[in-house]
Amino acid sequence: MTDIKKIVAEQHDLFATGKTLAHPFRMEQLKKLKTMLKENEEALYQALRKDLNKSRQESLTTEIGFLYAEIDMAAKNLRNWMKSEKVSTPITHKGTANYIVKEPYGVTLVISPWNYPLQLAIAPVIGAIAAGNTTVLKPSEYSPATSACLAEIISEAFDPAFFCAVLGEKETSEALLKEKFDYIFFTGSSTVGKAVMRAASEHLTPVTLELGGKSPAIIDKDAKIDVTAKRLVWGKFTNAGQTCVAPDYLFIHEKVKNKLLRSMKKQMRALYGKNPLENKNYTRIVNQKHFQRLQHFMDDGNILLGGAIDEEKRKIEPTVIDQIDWDSPIMQEEIFGPLLPVITFHKLSEVIEILKTKGKPLALYYFGEDEQSQQQVIENVSFGGGCINDTLYHLANPYLPFGGVGESGMGAYHGKYSFETFSHSKSIMKQTTKFDVGLRYPNSKIGKRLIQKLFH
Repeated sequence: MTDIKKIVAEQHDLFATGKTLAHPFRMEQLKKLKTMLKENEEALYQALRKDLNKSRQESLTTEIGFLYAEIDMAAKNLRNWMKSEKVSTPITHKGTANYIVKEPYGVTLVISPWNYPLQLAIAPVIGAIAAGNTTVLKPSEYSPATSACLAEIISEAFDPAFFCAVLGEKETSEALLKEKFDYIFFTGSSTVGKAVMRAASEHLTPVTLELGGKSPAIIDKDAKIDVTAKRLVWGKFTNAGQTCVAPDYLFIHEKVKNKLLRSMKKQMRALYGKNPLENKNYTRIVNQKHFQRLQHFMDDGNILLGGAIDEEKRKIEPTVIDQIDWDSPIMQEEIFGPLLPVITFHKLSEVIEILKTKGKPLALYYFGEDEQSQQQVIENVSFGGGCINDTLYHLANPYLPFGGVGESGMGAYHGKYSFETFSHSKSIMKQTTKFDVGLRYPNSKIGKRLIQKLFH
């Protein structure tokens, strides 16, 4: 705990020097971050394999490659992002220049989860560095190999007064949250997110909360079945369903239900083999507690596809479950695993009315060709972000902000939005001294008449 206090104090001291404000310094740190990842790529692959049995391909596409793209985009655009933004001047402010300055918050804390233990740890840090902040990273204790690897390579590459990783369990997170940070970025469960926000309120520290929720996928009667099935299977069972924006359950129109399920069965076999439990590249469940929780969910409903488990390897094959109702345990919380409940519907309007009564999810996916129906869903259901006729892919576009709303979180990041999240927009008005417009003063008769005309 003494070390935590010392680290935070040293970061406050470094930030106070103004060293992090300069463009060359920020660029140097971004380059250093990419070099760190490049030089330790093999060690990171091994750590991800050890924690979650992730294949090299999945680790590259969903973890490391994503970070390279984010760093490159930040480096390419940093100078423009840092520029002051000139804004319009109303007639009442004649003689002034008005602009917005992006300034860093200062010392930031990033608390990351276990499901994408590299990507979700470093992606926010890219924004924090680009914006000119210092950062303390608290990686998840549930992905110990990746977290330990990160802590080691960060300590070798960076001055801890600028960027460091602190390992530990719940008590370490609690100790960090007692310190005075200037910004906190948290990714994880809603329960822990509430605790983070309570702790942040003690210092009136602004926060970004990237949470989750039950993200639905709606498959309408005019959906193109084969491509829909492939994108659903990929989106749900990537990382064994341990993805915050994975489809959590399906609303399937009664006219296409059987056809879709047949196609999904083919796609599950094509992507994961006849026996996914023997697939050496199929991701495992993160720990025994989470595995048992998912097993419990399988007690309800009727398993249509999959259902096999390997407790020793902590693997559950891609599973589709029918005859589920809203009171079933599997529908009470985010699943975060390779289990996919299905609910049949008759009219899209019924689905929309049901979703309005549920918590606002992090993502929503609609499959169907009718543009009016697509727009009906977009306009009438609140959710963080999503796709029409696809799953997950929206979060890989750095030009789209990624974040939740309501119960699924607050704030957004990726690309320029990461820079903006870790920057305070400071408003500046520069007034001329060459003349003085008198209309604002109480003894100006002309000013009084002009104001009456302007505001009436």
